[in-house]
Amino acid sequence: MLKKQTVWLLTMLSLMIVLSVYYMTSPDSEDLAYINDGQDNTNKEAVPTDSEANDDAEVEEISNVGQDELFTTIRMELQDKRNMEKERLTDVVASSSASAAEKDEALQEIDAIEDLASKEKILEETIVASANYEDVLVRSDDESVTVQVKVEENLPKSEAVSIIQMVKDELGDKKVNVSYLPSEAPTKKDK
Repeated sequence: MLKKQTVWLLTMLSLMIVLSVYYMTSPDSEDLAYINDGQDNTNKEAVPTDSEANDDAEVEEISNVGQDELFTTIRMELQDKRNMEKERLTDVVASSSASAAEKDEALQEIDAIEDLASKEKILEETIVASANYEDVLVRSDDESVTVQVKVEENLPKSEAVSIIQMVKDELGDKKVNVSYLPSEAPTKKDK
């Protein structure tokens, strides 16, 4: 019973995180949270007061935090997914009804999951250090590897080729997809 509650809680938490990131990164986020206060504001001209101007700056800063944390959110979701898979495999190992071969296979899968996560982390750190990128996200599955790089401008082809070679050196001969995500423009507060 406790494990079902834990899985349900992690699922709901992951869903909240995904929806929060979507809401914060949505270009039409004002339309998503419309609250009708009973007043008709269609013909009034909005003139912000000093306190309203400060509120706008705070909202802008919060939405930028959401965009900056996109890679972190994806990492957390991937880690949650892998933790649930490792928990399932651990249950197989602990099961009295599982055969020795099934238990051995489950242990090997747990080791493979941990090894893959470790290699992804090493690749992320190596790629960030190689060209001083803001952030790098590496996700691997059985057949392919996806690398997303956060950079200020376009990612040069030579750097993409270098990243592909690093991935192939670490993870073997898999299909590698390299893309970039432009970093956020500094806010007025940062200037």
